[in-house]
Amino acid sequence: MNDALALLEFDSVASGLAALDTMVKQAPIEVLEANLVEPGKFLILYTGGVAEVGESHQRVMDGFAERIHSEMLLPMVHGGLVDGLRGVEHGSVKDALGVIEGTDVASTLLSADAALKGADVELVGIRVAIGLGGRAYYLVSGAQHDVQASIDAATAVLEPRGRLHRTELIARPHAEMVVWLLRPAPFRVG
Repeated sequence: MNDALALLEFDSVASGLAALDTMVKQAPIEVLEANLVEPGKFLILYTGGVAEVGESHQRVMDGFAERIHSEMLLPMVHGGLVDGLRGVEHGSVKDALGVIEGTDVASTLLSADAALKGADVELVGIRVAIGLGGRAYYLVSGAQHDVQASIDAATAVLEPRGRLHRTELIARPHAEMVVWLLRPAPFRVG
């Protein structure tokens, strides 16, 4: 079982690859993705036990601090978020759909964890994608009041950081729109 989720975003591919080597040598972790993201940064997403992820994260923070553009360490992550990052998607949309879009990956992942923990919703899917200019978004579904509570929890994480781009609550989404929700992404974690 994976208890922690972490992200490191570097200012260059070279630094990202060197840090990736350092972190996997430090402790047993599961790398979910290590790849180039816009605009010209290198992102590493990884998961594992809290102690192991923390140990690898700290080692890289100590050795590569001046090259890190953004970072996140989330102990006790919601399991649905890790599944979503592995590409597990839930195509069934219930009463309402919430769309949450953040302006950076780390803050968006923190908000997704809060959204899933803050209401009785299911993660429909998440995109950390080339073509989003460094942004990320995710979709949650459930009863309309739960989706609104989930959006509120996400907003409470993103707004103070200045990282909220947009949210939408779509009541009773039409089946013809739902098929467009999770088209294959050009960058898929997992």
